[in-house]
Amino acid sequence: MTLLDRPLLLALGLTVAMAGFGVAQETTAPETPPESTAPADGATGDLSMGTEAEAADGPGTTYTAATFEKWELRCMRTEDGADPCQLYQLLQDGQGSNVAEFSLFTLPPGQQAVAGATIVVPLETLLTEQLTIAVDGAQPKRYPFTWCAPLGCIARVGFTQAEIDGFKKGAKATLTIVPFAAPDQPVNLDLSLKGFTAGFDAVSKAPVN
Repeated sequence: MTLLDRPLLLALGLTVAMAGFGVAQETTAPETPPESTAPADGATGDLSMGTEAEAADGPGTTYTAATFEKWELRCMRTEDGADPCQLYQLLQDGQGSNVAEFSLFTLPPGQQAVAGATIVVPLETLLTEQLTIAVDGAQPKRYPFTWCAPLGCIARVGFTQAEIDGFKKGAKATLTIVPFAAPDQPVNLDLSLKGFTAGFDAVSKAPVN
């Protein structure tokens, strides 16, 4: 029973009370034509007539604009054609299984970081051990994870101009994560830097995200 039912109950109670005092009551409600049951969207009965689906190449969809060795220039279509892009690479382990994703984007000038990256790793990662990145065996740098979602755990990191220059000169970067089930067995993932210079130049010319 809801509060919306109370006026109806009060009306019925008043009718019964008045009948008890000998007051005649009209108990037959006037007939009213049934309301149309036709759906507003133009369907016939319970048949849906469908709606227009979004175009496969409409605004909000993604596409690969170019490739640079292991890197892909992935962009998102916009209504005005100023499509923002990111430099993307899929990371695999030694058995060829897909393990992580690395997406790099440029940032507006005037900041300490000239570029940023979104790195997605498996949910079973030991977050307290963080993520480490090293270029060609140089001193690694450690980054915390930001949050976890159904698709994986995510680290959002920034790179200085010097670090981007190191990427351009390097052969590969190594990303290290630690599995929750095997904390004594860190997983090293190779991030190829072949084609990075050309890819970074391309993403630098795209609109900033």
